[in-house]
Amino acid sequence: MITENDFWIGVDELAKKEGLSLSALALKAGLDSTYLNPSKRITKEGKSRWPSTSSLAKILNCTVTSFTEFVQLIEQ
Repeated sequence: MITENDFWIGVDELAKKEGLSLSALALKAGLDSTYLNPSKRITKEGKSRWPSTSSLAKILNCTVTSFTEFVQLIEQ
């Protein structure tokens, strides 16, 4: 079962693969520079937060990464 943490690990790995910080990746994708920060991955209630599908699509598009390639990053 894939969890929200798995998606964040994939985002982290994608940033690393691109040679970008999380802030730089967010800006490249047209997101707020803090959107990908680990502190934003948890709600005020302490629940894990999923990245939105539109944000994930923007990240994949700006890095020219297919969803299949992204899932492979998660599975590593």
